[in-house]
Amino acid sequence: MAILVGEDPASKKYVQNKMIAAKYVGILSKTINLPKTVTEEEIIHEIRKLNNDSSVDGILVQLPVPEHVSERNVCNAVDPKKDVDGFHIINMGKLSINMDTFIPCTALGVIELLKRYEIKTFGKNVVICGRSKNVGLPIALLLHSDARNECPGLEATVTLCHRHTPQEELEFYAKRADIIISATGVVNLITPNMVKPGCCVIDVGITRIQTEDGKFKLVGDVEFEGVSKIAEYITPVPGGVGPMTVAMLMFNTFKAAKGLANIA
Repeated sequence: MAILVGEDPASKKYVQNKMIAAKYVGILSKTINLPKTVTEEEIIHEIRKLNNDSSVDGILVQLPVPEHVSERNVCNAVDPKKDVDGFHIINMGKLSINMDTFIPCTALGVIELLKRYEIKTFGKNVVICGRSKNVGLPIALLLHSDARNECPGLEATVTLCHRHTPQEELEFYAKRADIIISATGVVNLITPNMVKPGCCVIDVGITRIQTEDGKFKLVGDVEFEGVSKIAEYITPVPGGVGPMTVAMLMFNTFKAAKGLANIA
């Protein structure tokens, strides 16, 4: 069950894609549309109704929410057992100490890409650009931690950079990285001179820009054309991490349904 607040075109498109994926894999889904003027209390009231509805296995609130609404309060109102986005403080807390839990979908998608393409992470240098609590931080937690944990880590050496990391320092770390993961929304943040031959580049960023002919297109954080000639692996934008995020949402929903049904 998705809650969509307002009429933001990007958010509407994201929710639509999630509903299409749910139908494709056989998950019954529905979107609750609320006006931008809705109060925080009204959103939480809707969430609590879904928490108490035994026919609902998974709940997500499409972010961002309007400025007058606390994102943290809304995310924490979701029953942790139905928190398929993995944003509740209980699930984030479990992730931080390597317990089995719901992992934020984009972070889980990045990890799944590394596993499916058999990208070596043990002892490798990873640079993550972006420290958001929904993407950059959970990716860092999953990559650096011990593989013997309940939530197995990938045993990498992780450097976490952010908007206050000086450009020259970012270049210093990136040039030594075996894997670069960028999730900032800064167009062309990662350029060819920052990438060493044979590395893996995962572009989580997505920005809508206007081209010279007046049309619009989606681009990532990475200067794709140049970097793709140097990196051994690189994800496109769109079509890379985005579909993986939706796929992991389906995975989390299935996991939630099994948990609520007490199925191992």
